[in-house]
Amino acid sequence: MDQLVNYLYISAILFSLGLFGVITRRNGIAVLMGVELILNAANINFVAFSRFGGMNLSGHVFSLFVIVLAAAEAAVALAIIITIYNSMQTVNVDDASSMKQ
Repeated sequence: MDQLVNYLYISAILFSLGLFGVITRRNGIAVLMGVELILNAANINFVAFSRFGGMNLSGHVFSLFVIVLAAAEAAVALAIIITIYNSMQTVNVDDASSMKQ
């Protein structure tokens, strides 16, 4: 059970770093990296609880689902960031709020 606590500590640290990155950064790429850290923290929790909770594969399946979701999210977010950069010459997310059609 002590090993599970170590995984939870690592996951909490990753989640905290990701949340800090999302809240404090204004660069679109840095915000996207923070979101990826948060999703990886969730994956560590899924796999750790699956491993130490009874040897079923449900945590691994959820983890794979989150990885697919993160890949799709990264593709869409990068497309939006590239569009913002092409129109405004910046990737600052504060400037994106001024875009109105």
